[in-house]
Amino acid sequence: MIDFIPPFLAYIAGALLIPFLPKGHGRSAALCIVPVVGAALMWPLPMGSYGQIGVMGLELTLLRIDKLSIIFGVIFSLAAFLAMLYAWHIRDTIQQSAALLYSGSAIGAVFCGDLISLFFFWEGTAIASVFLIWARGTTGAYFTGMRYLVVQVASGVILIAGAGLFYTETGSITFDRMQLGSLATWLIFLAFGIKCAFPLLHNWLQDAYPAATVTGTVVLSAFTTKLAVYALARSFPGTELLIYIGAIMTLFPIFYAVIENDLRRVLAYSLNNQLGFMVVGVGIGTELALNGTAAHAFAHILYKALLFMSVGAVLFRTGTAKGSELGGLYKTMPLTMIFCLVGAASISAFPLFSGFVSKALILSAAGKAEYHIVWAILLFASAGVFHHSGIKIPYFAFFAHDSGLRPKEAPWNMLLAMGLTAFVCIAIGCYPHPLYALLPYEVKYDPYTATHVINQLQLLMFSALAFTVLMRAGLYPPELKSVNLDTDWLYRRAGPAVFARVAQAVSGGWGGTTDFVRRCCDVMVAILYRAHGPDGRIARVRPTGAMVIWIAILLLAVMLVSFM
Repeated sequence: MIDFIPPFLAYIAGALLIPFLPKGHGRSAALCIVPVVGAALMWPLPMGSYGQIGVMGLELTLLRIDKLSIIFGVIFSLAAFLAMLYAWHIRDTIQQSAALLYSGSAIGAVFCGDLISLFFFWEGTAIASVFLIWARGTTGAYFTGMRYLVVQVASGVILIAGAGLFYTETGSITFDRMQLGSLATWLIFLAFGIKCAFPLLHNWLQDAYPAATVTGTVVLSAFTTKLAVYALARSFPGTELLIYIGAIMTLFPIFYAVIENDLRRVLAYSLNNQLGFMVVGVGIGTELALNGTAAHAFAHILYKALLFMSVGAVLFRTGTAKGSELGGLYKTMPLTMIFCLVGAASISAFPLFSGFVSKALILSAAGKAEYHIVWAILLFASAGVFHHSGIKIPYFAFFAHDSGLRPKEAPWNMLLAMGLTAFVCIAIGCYPHPLYALLPYEVKYDPYTATHVINQLQLLMFSALAFTVLMRAGLYPPELKSVNLDTDWLYRRAGPAVFARVAQAVSGGWGGTTDFVRRCCDVMVAILYRAHGPDGRIARVRPTGAMVIWIAILLLAVMLVSFM
């Protein structure tokens, strides 16, 4: 008798049934129901492991319920519901099925208890999510999707290689705490790092997310990278290397985000920056730090989705997300503007908004663990976040100058999804205790101390003052129609150029070699022709008697040699 149903099965069943439902509001309602069913399957189960299945001598665990998996399962379910609501107007069966399979794979990965099951869900997220990019229907989206797929599948291949070596070394495939020190664990660490967009491995994120559809980008922002954060928190908590990787992640995207013109790419860089805070929390590894990582992942999924929703609504109505082509939209899209401001306040960690109560845990953990330089880096990164996401996004989209665009307000379903997301961001910021109750460890922390509130307000006000001064002085990087070079230039431009040069050199060398060999063969043929051709010396007619004499002479020579 089966006493449980894994939540991911609800998503798979939904994806299989969706194509048979008539397009319209009924199908859209069914899409929104699937995450609710998945959450209902997850919530009542007590802590423990379920669904152990023996396959080829290996024990797979389909469902492991603990506090770490629960909080990620809850936020993934909530994000899936909000994304489906935001995409209510979509009538594309491929996008709808892909979104369900993508969400279900991420939730399956969160609840699985072994590395083999993780691999299948890991690759499931890669294969399903790429269709959200290809659904854009442009040539650029096709090639972007191919690059994205190569990177994501490569991450899975590295993961399964690491899992195989890990089994060889330990005899176990359990997906749990590990220590760096062997090739197996380094491979697994690298696989997680690719999906988490570690420095130099990050450009698939900025390349792919802005290339997806308006609704697809919202779905993409919620799952892939946060699944990687979960995997790191599950497997490598307390790994000090992650502290420094995370610190770098918080820093370098700030400068790209400030000069970027495409607002969805700004948000992609901002996403990379926020991941750095979570990675630092995993690296510190204390209970407070891991609570901060889980809480920040929860809050980040919501406010980042809200920002992508608002910019997506602008793109949906105007056809562009370029800061240089926008401005003045507050006149005709006031609700979208308000929701964007809520997302901006949340990511900037204003008091009474969700980012304030989650980021505080990580900063406090860094201070208590005496990583003072890292704490200062995180503080600087927090000020940078306010610049590029808290101010730049709403300012250039809605206020900077009058672009002359007068689009209609976003559709009702987009507004409803943004409204619900904004409400949760504010509710968490005002009353964080329900979120804290979901965290992996007991929380003994009050974010609303006078010192913390005053320090954060000072940081934000001075950051706003710096933005104002730079804008007034004409020193702030203007929104220009340009392309920023990042490390993706290595595989998008430099790599193909080098390959073309190498191919040209190899082709030239091969051509020269074959020409030389052909000339040598021609010379040999000519020599042989002179000897054996119709007029050659060998082919001349000789008298039979002369040939007999020569044979006799050769025979005599052989006999003399044999007798000597």
